[in-house]
Amino acid sequence: MSTEHTPADDIVYDLVSVQYHALQGAENNDKYKQDAHDHDDVRSFFEEVAKQDAWRAERCHELLANLTGGGRGLSASAG
Repeated sequence: MSTEHTPADDIVYDLVSVQYHALQGAENNDKYKQDAHDHDDVRSFFEEVAKQDAWRAERCHELLANLTGGGRGLSASAG
């Protein structure tokens, strides 16, 4: 089993796709929160979704760095 992956690998493509959609969702959440200005419960929900999208994008970044041999993911800067 290979430990180095290229950008053409399905697993890399899959992670990039998830990361892209998480970042896109994070961008959209700002508008959603504005639309919910009179509904604190809905606004709170969109804030939680935004946090989840940010976490998902960061985690994909870490996994991509590890898979492609970059090794300079967010987890590497914490240690």
